[in-house]
Amino acid sequence: MNDSNMPDLSKKTSNYFDTEHLKADLKGLSVRGGAVTMAAQGIKFFLRMGSIVVLARLLTPEDYGLVAMVAVVANFVMMFKDMGLSMATVQKADIDHAQISTLFWINIAISLIIMAIMAALAPVVAWFYGKSELVLVTLALAGTFIFGGLTIQHQALLRRQMYFGKLAVIEIVAMFNSVIAAIILAWYGAGYWALVIMQLVAAISIAVGVWFACDWRPSLPKRGTGVRPMLAFGRDFTGFNFINYFARNLDKILLGKFFGTFSLGLYSRAYNILMLPISQIRTPMMSIAIPAMSRLQNDPEQFKRYYLKLVSIIAFISMPLMVFLVVCSKEVICVVLGEKWLGAVPIFRILAIAAFIQPVATLWGTVLISLGQSRRFLKWGILHAIIMVSSFVIGLPWGPIGIAMSYALANYILVLPSCWYCFRFTPVSLRIFMLAIIKPVGASIFAGTIVVCLRFCVFGQIGLWWIGICFVSILLTYLLGWSLMPGGKKSLSEYAAYAFLLVKKQ
Repeated sequence: MNDSNMPDLSKKTSNYFDTEHLKADLKGLSVRGGAVTMAAQGIKFFLRMGSIVVLARLLTPEDYGLVAMVAVVANFVMMFKDMGLSMATVQKADIDHAQISTLFWINIAISLIIMAIMAALAPVVAWFYGKSELVLVTLALAGTFIFGGLTIQHQALLRRQMYFGKLAVIEIVAMFNSVIAAIILAWYGAGYWALVIMQLVAAISIAVGVWFACDWRPSLPKRGTGVRPMLAFGRDFTGFNFINYFARNLDKILLGKFFGTFSLGLYSRAYNILMLPISQIRTPMMSIAIPAMSRLQNDPEQFKRYYLKLVSIIAFISMPLMVFLVVCSKEVICVVLGEKWLGAVPIFRILAIAAFIQPVATLWGTVLISLGQSRRFLKWGILHAIIMVSSFVIGLPWGPIGIAMSYALANYILVLPSCWYCFRFTPVSLRIFMLAIIKPVGASIFAGTIVVCLRFCVFGQIGLWWIGICFVSILLTYLLGWSLMPGGKKSLSEYAAYAFLLVKKQ
């Protein structure tokens, strides 16, 4: 067939590649996108909790255990699902139809390879655990990867254009469909297959949703499209995730090996509860910030201002929250886990101290990714992982508390070196970072000091009711601390203005 008779898909969908129009209302898109993403996370959280409550009554621990055995393998290979090519599409300043089409078919090839590897491992997984039914479970879950490959570039294009509302609706509908399917199957006695089908339905729903929401369609791959830099970016991004995966999990591996299930249980519960509010803040902010900052990579002044606002907003929310969790750590653990988990209190308190600085201190990755400096991102990730792993080994003789303390100390030690290395050759600097956090740090310490004095000087025996009093007291004293600092009232007014943007028509 003559090429001249082929439809020009690049012209039809060129609006997914051009991002110049986004700069006119980047602040509004970011604020509203963050609100939509946070709201979607809240809805998905309740759907997830609802499914846990219902399915726990319809299925047995053995059903969950069977699927969890396969999930260990699936979660590991999941890191290689898109090889960082979705982030490469979001980050790159200029892209075209031919490049994204090429990346689409590369993602399809990767998905097929991963699916084949999972299928080949099915008998091995069944042999390792001594469960013959795991063969079919592994084969079924391997099928989810092809649907993932079909969606990677479409989702990346939607993120590139900051269509976060469409993405949120797709994810919520997919989760709702999968939960309903699992409950119906579990009700009719499908057992562990309800959990397997739940994941398949979610993958298929997302694939159908993004293909409806994004009308871009790939053409056949071509040579010489200039995707090599994007492949290199994806390689470095995947390498960082691979190294970070092991560094983030080594503390739990060491505790399980040398101190057993009890110590690991205390540590993992404390860590997971602490990460829940942090992820609710950081994840939606990062999903917005990387596309937005990537659009500003050729505008150093705007990039610098956006980074300053990003750090200050995350610090404004997360730092007083961590102070609250430090002060009320015992009461929080009692409410969430019960009194039998009181051994997790000191671990939780130490990890909360680490989390005071961690959400903003690790934003160096956002800077390097949005500027396309993937090799420096990988290099610092390797050094960062080595230091974190070393801190776990140093703290190991003292058990979970020792690991938590060494982890907290390592986070603070790395703040200045990470800023020095990662901010070189970028529009931002250590001075910008310190300027962004000085007010929330000062106001949070002020609020924490006042509430600690209130706890020990005014009240006697503290009960669970203290959580409410502590939260309100920290909030009021935190805002008071802000207003007393130079420029504090102006900053609070700006944050109030951002809140008004949430109700502005997108």
